[in-house]
Amino acid sequence: MTFTHTFHPTSLREYDIRGVVGRTLFEADAVAIGRCLGTIVARANGHSVVVGYDGRLSSPGMEEALTRGLMASGMDVTRIGCGPTPMLYYAGVTAKADAAVMVTGSHNPPDYNGFKMMLAGKPFYGTQIRDIGTMAAAGDVVPEAGGSEQQRDIRSDYVSRLLADWDGGDRMLKVVWDNGNGSAGDVLTRLVAGLPGEHVVLNATIDGNFPAHHPDPTVPQNLEQLISEVAERRADIGIAFDGDADRIGLVDDKGRILFGDQLLVVLARDVLRERPGATIIADVKASQVLFDEIGRAGGNPLMWRTGHSLIKVKMAETASPLAGEMSGHIFFADRWYGFDDALYAAVRTLGVLARLDRRLSDIRDALPQVINTPELRFDCDDTRKFTVIEEVAVRLRTAGAKVSEIDGVRVLTEDGWWLLRASNTQAVLVARAEASTEAGLERLKQALVQQLELAGLPPPDFSGSYAGH
Repeated sequence: MTFTHTFHPTSLREYDIRGVVGRTLFEADAVAIGRCLGTIVARANGHSVVVGYDGRLSSPGMEEALTRGLMASGMDVTRIGCGPTPMLYYAGVTAKADAAVMVTGSHNPPDYNGFKMMLAGKPFYGTQIRDIGTMAAAGDVVPEAGGSEQQRDIRSDYVSRLLADWDGGDRMLKVVWDNGNGSAGDVLTRLVAGLPGEHVVLNATIDGNFPAHHPDPTVPQNLEQLISEVAERRADIGIAFDGDADRIGLVDDKGRILFGDQLLVVLARDVLRERPGATIIADVKASQVLFDEIGRAGGNPLMWRTGHSLIKVKMAETASPLAGEMSGHIFFADRWYGFDDALYAAVRTLGVLARLDRRLSDIRDALPQVINTPELRFDCDDTRKFTVIEEVAVRLRTAGAKVSEIDGVRVLTEDGWWLLRASNTQAVLVARAEASTEAGLERLKQALVQQLELAGLPPPDFSGSYAGH
């Protein structure tokens, strides 16, 4: 039977395939992904694919359809069941599988789902994802074949490996965890049973309806329950995950949110004690404080483009032991495998804290204090967003401004810096500004607004600027 398939045009993204189930994403898409990815593996003389899925209501059906498509391309499929995305990465890397696919909607609303992929242990993204669409439309797949499938429960192996890198001291920590009803629930329950200290897990039950709150720790309102529990229990730290546990959120002992770049300061100092001079990578949205503190700790700070796939590739290229993004993706290649894993990042963070005689709030308060805007996202047509950035870059170059063009434009002034970049995944522009004073922040915001006005765009909503980060 001849195979062809057309994906909804919005579902093939830069870093994954994603959509609204029943509207822009269907089980037929899962079959097609299996057929096309299986074909890519087969043509490279491979045969092994590991598959996992998250706790969304649509995920078991999507995973079953994906497996059918892979087997129809002759693949030997290992199905590891429901769990966090990093467990799927771990299974793929340690088994040296030719490919790995996670069915997950990540931090998106409950009616979304999607697919994150690895090929030969490396991120599968960009043109590779677009090639899936081209192959499906053309029916460019290997002849139908009979693959095989096996079930494998790797939760115990994965948790044992996480615990193997525990490196804490004698200090017994009191920790509150918020699983957000995400797919890490079962693994997290096993993990805390093996860690020293006192642990409380909120919303441990995996539930695709997300009854407690939405599983996205970058949104402050989603951390309100965790903040409350940390205060009530007088805990040392609160840790939250997104829906598939590849991103982490932290709350200190005073109930204040630590963002991805602040956590990276803590982790970078620790890694650099053993690996002086190492390259530590962060995305362009990160605070200048982070890059300065990496240098102060004897590291080589590298600012890079936003996007978990892009960061992973740059880590491999530079032999970086640690990288992170503002969004809470933390990547360890120091004793770990180079992929983003919130559970592993949590273990390493607790290890650092258990060896120190200071509280997390003390570490945070000792950092240089800056004032910045939240990450501002505002609509801009997909066909226009990249030309806006280029127009702004030309004007800034002409004016002799200090500009980094690694990912959009990041402009350095005496007041601090401002950023404008085009999202790779949505029809939006992203902006951010950071200064040491309120007056300086106002000047940076006005410079950003001026460039947007010259591009014919309205100013973003700056409400919600905050201090201490």
